[in-house]
Amino acid sequence: MRLTRCQAALAAAITLNLLVLFYVSWLQHQPRNFRPGAPRHASAVGPRVTILVREFEAFDNAVPELVDSFLQQDPAQLVVVAADTLPYPPLALPHVPNVRLALLQPALDRPATASRPETYVTTEFVALVPDGTRAKVPGQLERMAEALRAGSTRLVAAPVATANPARCLALNVSLREWTARYHPAPAAPRCDALEGDAVVLLRARDLFNLSAPLARPVSTSLFLQTALRGWAVQLMDTPFAVARQPPLATAHARWKAERHYMDSSRCFGTVVGDTPSYLYEGRWTPPCCLRALRETARYVVGVLEAAGVRYWLEGGSLLGAARHGDIIPWDYDVDLGIYLEDVGNCEQLRGAEAGSVVDERGFVWEKAVEGDFFRVQYSESNHLHVDLWPFYPRNGVMTKDTWLDHRQDVEFPEHFLQPLVPLPFAGFVAQAPNNYRRFLELKFGPGVIENPEYPNPALLSLTGGG
Repeated sequence: MRLTRCQAALAAAITLNLLVLFYVSWLQHQPRNFRPGAPRHASAVGPRVTILVREFEAFDNAVPELVDSFLQQDPAQLVVVAADTLPYPPLALPHVPNVRLALLQPALDRPATASRPETYVTTEFVALVPDGTRAKVPGQLERMAEALRAGSTRLVAAPVATANPARCLALNVSLREWTARYHPAPAAPRCDALEGDAVVLLRARDLFNLSAPLARPVSTSLFLQTALRGWAVQLMDTPFAVARQPPLATAHARWKAERHYMDSSRCFGTVVGDTPSYLYEGRWTPPCCLRALRETARYVVGVLEAAGVRYWLEGGSLLGAARHGDIIPWDYDVDLGIYLEDVGNCEQLRGAEAGSVVDERGFVWEKAVEGDFFRVQYSESNHLHVDLWPFYPRNGVMTKDTWLDHRQDVEFPEHFLQPLVPLPFAGFVAQAPNNYRRFLELKFGPGVIENPEYPNPALLSLTGGG
């Protein structure tokens, strides 16, 4: 079959149109300042990356030097410095339109968008730059952006040449146990997380799709969230320079910064129905709370032993000792039984009879409002506690004056306490009833040690019911 001249011309016109459409489409997918044939240098790629500075302390920082160093490399570089509230003392930032201060705490006199960090970022990439970083080598952000485009990871990082440069880590996060387990990455430079100082670059859409994109500490928060999503980070070997006057150089400044992250209050609210709020979220007791409970229990036991007060592990605490040698992973207090007749031996318990007592270590001893028993709180602001239940013998049976609606809250023969036996618990050795398996089955039912369950299975069951 032979083409006529008219058919050949039509075919050529269609081909030319397709080529033009393809070229236009290709141009639309290039950076906004891309010019065909132009060399790719830092000023050409810079506007694709916004530098975001979030990790700094208002009272001691090198943010102005950080910003100036990047502007020296590219005067058009986009920079956003993000803070919860207006930093004080004020930051000496250059008054240029491409450097902006974003205040993340909502205010009545500002629109809602002003407190959203994504409002300030219009570029494809974001570079999270820690305080103390200095740009010295041209084109570093460009190379990181190209590595991200060409690689298979969702994040690219470059170390900062501080005394604590970044290194690769593997990270396993368990929301249920509130734990993050770090260990050396087996396949560096591909990592789950980084330890140390690094500039981290990722796509803006990825950053702002995280639940808490700019929560502090930024590096820890970022990698917890990305590890849960299975995102890896590639650690490059082109370090950024360190500031000429690094921040937090004194011990006092570092102490002030560390206090920012110290939480002195309990991690959860009032417990209703023996079922703390975190269990409904599919999580167990936060590790910080378990640490405080262990510390309080060890201290209280030491005071009781020194005063000659006979005590023993009770209820769920005895169950935890028998099952784990520790507090049950989802428990929220520690229970001890004591002999009522021994209360007068202990100065703190005598004081608590009259009112709340804060001892020299900051622990709070008081009578519980729920009944005739004692409570020792971790501190005045943190109400994690050890409950002390006064029992007394009556016709060979241990009883008490206050009973709560707990299945384990029952009388028991005194022979379980004659003698008491040592049992490892929460990092120390406590006293426990003899034949504690039988004691526990009397209180909770047969097989209780081998068959764990949440405190109130009618509300929420460990196996998923309720």
